[in-house]
Amino acid sequence: MGCRTCSACERQFVTRDQIFEFFRRLAEDNPAPETELEYGNAYQLLVAVVLSAQATDVGVNKATRALFAKVKTPQQMLDLGEEGLREHIKTIGLFNSKAKNVIALSQLLVERHGGEVPSTREELVVLPGVGRKTANVVLNCWFGEETFAVDTHILRVGNRTGLASGKTPEQVESKLEKRVPLPFRLGAHHWLILHGRYVCKARTPECWRCKLADLCSYKGKVLEKPKGR
Repeated sequence: MGCRTCSACERQFVTRDQIFEFFRRLAEDNPAPETELEYGNAYQLLVAVVLSAQATDVGVNKATRALFAKVKTPQQMLDLGEEGLREHIKTIGLFNSKAKNVIALSQLLVERHGGEVPSTREELVVLPGVGRKTANVVLNCWFGEETFAVDTHILRVGNRTGLASGKTPEQVESKLEKRVPLPFRLGAHHWLILHGRYVCKARTPECWRCKLADLCSYKGKVLEKPKGR
């Protein structure tokens, strides 16, 4: 899935100093960025991220509040069963396939990992419904690893700003891996997601209130706030 605005992107590389300043400003506004998904332990985080595919964090949180009040472990999820899980998540897109994946991954966690969420990408990505992005979120948010979970927001922001251009999440992740400096690596993907979600929006980026506008390579900047917004 490509960036909607790639045709308008300069795709130029920004300098190391610009990249540092880019993240310094994001960190100044939000020193301790976190995922907006709600969870209480590593297993609930894993389930929430699996459920969030092609869904909003807000929608997932609404569905999981009651679910996570009852289910805190893989065995409790198995006891709830697929039908019971579907009832909790039926407001989320693709809930039937997601319910099957969550039950299947819970079974594997019980059988192979003693009910614990593994701490390596290699072990995580073999779980049903868990891809590289999901694994990276869990590794970052729970295990404190400097991973970059590239979603549609980061793909767009990376291309639009010139920070990390690429046609695929893997290409953008590779660029971020090489370019994001310390001390910003742990929080980088959170800042980029939040920036894409609330400022650098898909259809109408709100450049007029963006603190990164002077560092951004996007040719289509609208620096004056449109009337009525």
